[in-house]
Amino acid sequence: MPSVISQRSSLAFLVITMLTFLAASSAPTPLYQVYQDNLHFSAAMLTVIFGVYAVSLLAALLTVGSLSDHVGRKPVIFVALILNIVSMLLFINADSTAYLIAARALQGFATGTATAVLAATLLDTDRLRGPMLNSLAPLLGMASGALGSGLLVEYAPRPTQLIYFTLLGLMLLQALYVWRLPETVSRIPGALKSLAPTLHVPAQARRALWLAMPLNVAVWALGGFFSSLAPSLVRAATGSTSHLIGGGLVAVVTLSGAVMIYSLRERAADKVMRLSAVLLAVGVALLLVAVQSASLWLSFAASVIAGLGFGGGFMGSVRSIVSLALPHERAGLMSAFYVLSYLAFCVPALLAGNLSRVFGLIATSDGYGAVLIVLALSALAGLLLQDSARASVST
Repeated sequence: MPSVISQRSSLAFLVITMLTFLAASSAPTPLYQVYQDNLHFSAAMLTVIFGVYAVSLLAALLTVGSLSDHVGRKPVIFVALILNIVSMLLFINADSTAYLIAARALQGFATGTATAVLAATLLDTDRLRGPMLNSLAPLLGMASGALGSGLLVEYAPRPTQLIYFTLLGLMLLQALYVWRLPETVSRIPGALKSLAPTLHVPAQARRALWLAMPLNVAVWALGGFFSSLAPSLVRAATGSTSHLIGGGLVAVVTLSGAVMIYSLRERAADKVMRLSAVLLAVGVALLLVAVQSASLWLSFAASVIAGLGFGGGFMGSVRSIVSLALPHERAGLMSAFYVLSYLAFCVPALLAGNLSRVFGLIATSDGYGAVLIVLALSALAGLLLQDSARASVST
């Protein structure tokens, strides 16, 4: 048996592994209501369980995000898989909020570690398809995890365990297979120094990163909204009690985002970003209308439109920066990108979760949605101004 595998096999493995990590990250979303019913904890504790994942993920990105640039990609991927395997075991045996917090904290660190190294390895392996796969795989992973978990909760036995057993089996196979990958970077000194919390953004990529940030913040804040408030919001507005709503909304947003990414993969990044800003603003506005009118079908239709903006905005942001980093800078750049992204994902959602206890869920969601619309339109204005400046320079 050969010690390394072909480029096509490497790409397939890397994409499937990223899918698995992101599926695991979204799998608890449809289960939160079940956990609340079984363990009798408050909405405030649910906010803690949601938040600890994002905090530990950010900690990983800030510390070990660029470690694979120094020690190699394969060892870091392997360690991330082992950490996530342990988190799956904690979920399987979760009989208290302490177990859930520990599982989510460990899962967050594992996912943060894996996100940066897998993104960098995809770019190492195929610079042409790598940016598109980096955008597509997380969305498909979140969709499959949320929808699969929701279906199991609704129709299968042992709903709080079966999804984790499935993911555990996949991760065990991946931990064995990862050593067959070809190593894509050589070891360089500075591994211990790289663990100091910092953001490693190459100088030549900084301007592009900051230009992409307004839309990227809107995109990830939308993701945080759908992972936290949106399922409860739609259930409260429509009166539905189905566990499929939480997973279904996440799946609709991420799958429509994946369709957008694949459909526009050949288009210029700036054009994709402009279109995505418009779609995101329209989708969120329609979702607020759906909540006020208690329309379940309009909620899902609005989620499709918002999801198109989500996927396009994510892909456009990634494509605008990834080509600007050298091989030994890619993990650090992607780590910095995901730190900023996950801050946008968790901070607004945590703030909104606390505000909802004071102002109510619907009023808080209206305010959240209004901020998302302003962010998207501000990003659109910035992109148009950038295009106008380029046109004036060229003339």
